This record gives sequence, structure tokens and C-alpha cells, in this order.
Amino acid sequence: MNPIEFFIIKCICVYLSGIGFGLIVNLPHKALNIAGFNALLGWLVYYVIINTWGGLGSSNFFGGLCIGVTSVIIARWKKMPSILFDVPGLVPLVPGGQAYNTIKSFAMGNYQAAFSYLSEVIWIAGSIALGFIVAELVNKIRIKVERDLRKLKRSRKSKI
Repeated sequence: MNPIEFFIIKCICVYLSGIGFGLIVNLPHKALNIAGFNALLGWLVYYVIINTWGGLGSSNFFGGLCIGVTSVIIARWKKMPSILFDVPGLVPLVPGGQAYNTIKSFAMGNYQAAFSYLSEVIWIAGSIALGFIVAELVNKIRIKVERDLRKLKRSRKSKI
């Protein structure tokens, strides 16, 4: 299979995973398509960073940051809560394979491998959470700057 075809199939699967999880958690139907695109956008950021210069931590951080910022922008545009777009967007980034390997290694008695997988799961989950925290800070700063710019424009109009 051609690498470009494989990448396109991955993108389609990520988009469908966002929509599928949105259906599972009962998202409004008008939010499903955008939730799928938000998942795809976050995964694309993750994919580009992990394949260029980053490791697991930085790629998941920037993927979570992208999903968090985009979710708030979409929520304002659609007049819906941002959590509707956050949760399906996270599905492609969740370290499910590593968590499975952790449990399997513990069950098989291979504790060294289990703790290795566990540290990976904690690292990835912490990176995603930190990305969301920074996204909230970015959105708060953006709102404050917009508000200050509006005040500045009003004060200049009143002086004229």
C-alpha cells in the first residue's frame, strides 16, 4: 500500500473515531461532524510532531493544546458547550494500547514491562492534561485581549 493512501486511511479512521465516540456519548447530531474534524485536527498535530521532532510527551501536549483551543472556538461559533468537542477530540490521543499492555504485563507477572508501560501511560495522560490546561490559559488571555481592544476602540471613539 502506498504511504499516502495509508495516511488518508488513518485520517478517515480518526475522523470516524471522533464521530463514533460522539454517538456513544450522545452528542447532538449537529455537533458530530465538527467533533470528528476536531479529533482529526488534534491527531494531525500529534502525527506531525511525533514524526518530525517530538516524542510522546510533546506530541500529545500539542495535540491536547490544539484540541482545547479549537474546542472553545468551535463552541463559541456553534453556541454549544466546549466539552462537546473536547471529549471526542481526545479519543485518538488516549493511550489505550499502552494501558492494555500495562494490565497484560501485570497479569502475566512481568512487572518490569508493566511499570514501563505504566510510566508511558502516565506521561501521555499528563501531557494531554497539561495541553488542556495551557489551552484554557490561552483562551482566557485571548478573551482578555479582545475585551481590552474593544475598550480601547470605545475610548478612542469617545474622544473624537
